Amino acid sequence: MLPRTKTPWHGLPDKMNSIHYKIILLPLLLGACAHAPQAGRETPANSAKSAVQAGNAAAEKKPEPPPALPNIALDDRMLFEFLLGDIAMQRGRPELAAQAYWDLAKTTRDPRVARRAAQLAFESRQMDKSVEAFALWQELDPAAPLAKQMLVSLLLSGGKLQEARPHVERLLTAEPGNVAHAFMLINSLLVRAPDKVAAQNWLVEVARPYPKVAEAHWAVAQVATAAGNKELALAEIHQAVLLRPEWDMAVVFEAQLLQPGEPKKALELLRAFLEKNPASKDVRLFYARALLEQKQYAESRTQFQQLLAGNPENVELAFAVALLSLQMGELERAEKELHETLAKGKKDAGTVHYYLGQLSEAKKDDATALAQYHQVSDGEYVYAARLREAYLLKVSGKVNESFAVLRSAPVTNSQQRVTLVLIESQMLRETGQFEAAYKILAEALEKQPNHPQLLFEMAMAADKLGKIELFEQALRKLLQVAPDHAQAYNALGYSYLERNIKIEEGMQLVEKAYQLAPDDAAIADSVGWGYYRLGKLEKSAEFLRRAFSANPDPEIAMHLGEVLWVQGSKDEAQKIWQDTLKAHPNNEPLRALIKKFIP
Repeated sequence: MLPRTKTPWHGLPDKMNSIHYKIILLPLLLGACAHAPQAGRETPANSAKSAVQAGNAAAEKKPEPPPALPNIALDDRMLFEFLLGDIAMQRGRPELAAQAYWDLAKTTRDPRVARRAAQLAFESRQMDKSVEAFALWQELDPAAPLAKQMLVSLLLSGGKLQEARPHVERLLTAEPGNVAHAFMLINSLLVRAPDKVAAQNWLVEVARPYPKVAEAHWAVAQVATAAGNKELALAEIHQAVLLRPEWDMAVVFEAQLLQPGEPKKALELLRAFLEKNPASKDVRLFYARALLEQKQYAESRTQFQQLLAGNPENVELAFAVALLSLQMGELERAEKELHETLAKGKKDAGTVHYYLGQLSEAKKDDATALAQYHQVSDGEYVYAARLREAYLLKVSGKVNESFAVLRSAPVTNSQQRVTLVLIESQMLRETGQFEAAYKILAEALEKQPNHPQLLFEMAMAADKLGKIELFEQALRKLLQVAPDHAQAYNALGYSYLERNIKIEEGMQLVEKAYQLAPDDAAIADSVGWGYYRLGKLEKSAEFLRRAFSANPDPEIAMHLGEVLWVQGSKDEAQKIWQDTLKAHPNNEPLRALIKKFIP
């Protein structure tokens, strides 16, 4: 008879309660809607592509005069180089084409050829040659915006900060009307810099001449965050917000920085912004999610509802409102809102049915919950739905149907497969099919021989079958695989104490378990029982009283009562036994113990 162990029905409680679905709902709600604008994402992730786009846009807005072209004759060698480059491109050899055009560019010093050389070098991922080619193109055509921006892009992306600085400064001074955009672009390029602190210090110096440009402060805040300098980041982003109080992305970024340490201040910042800018959907969405993280569910729902009012067809917003109602325990309202979400037809139906199942369990309507879970046929929650469906069938007595549902559950990873084996083995043990339980655990261990949960459960199954040698082998292997597994120490040590063999070793094992898990009542019970075997009755009673107080389990009651009886406290022992028997009238081991001491 081994101490109590945790059920393998991970996350599947006997009765649905608010804690269960709140744990599940919170992470889902945080991702239920489109995200608010994230810091550092105003420009595309591909910085080189961004530079190309920016340069082309600048060229369209402000046509530049054509560059001066060289007066040079086309000789045979140059013609050969042109042909070589074209043929190389046709045959999928961009690196050879880039070399041919680079040679031509140096010879002809024609800005058009330099541009083609730069383009080919970049496309063939020859970064060093790209830098040279773009530098030549910029030299030959100083007015070309794309040449400037691509050269800066390549240097910054490559971490060549000091080499890039004069080019960046020329870029900023040459186009004063585009300084704000330039800082946003520079920030996106510095994301790739390997030395974040160096990138921060570099940008602080570059931005110093632009104290009135909000985007310069925003960019410094970004790189400071990447460098782990939160103090500087907060100071800079606050300055950006002061300079551009209507800039929603800056306000969101400041709130993001404040949230971990000063969540109330972050909420107040967002609230104040929305009072002045009520139409800002992005900030309102971020505010709604920030309220949710602070467990201010009612106000969070109000914000989501306001967003939904402005976009009634947005199914994600409608779903978020419904989940918040469920989170708050307003079951009737949540049910209505979930059905409305389902009726819109744009949300994954399986997800909605799963949460309708959760809601029905909370209402203790297991039949409706079963029907809802059964409708989850695909999507993210199909595996979880099968587990809930199997559990409800089990508690309703339909064990064979429960087995069938379990075996039909789709698995996407090894841990899900292990969970199914653990649940099925538990159900087999509960129905007295100990040999079958042992068999499926042994088969699972053939595929994952060092899996701690499988080893522990197989040891428990072996004990039920009286296979003591296999029981000990499994636990000792488990302790090699997981040397801090408190339950394994406890199970092995208690086995010795219960069989009244190897008492010293058994005591050492349960004391080790107690060191690892001092708050576990079953382990405290084992230690108390060990002291009883050693004849240390006072110490035994101390541990057993502590264990019984934490968990009035029948087995602990049996141990405590026996120690008290031997100590001479027979009336107290009888009271503990009789009270426990009233709570567990079908516990035969307890009845047998009482008859042993009270004929």
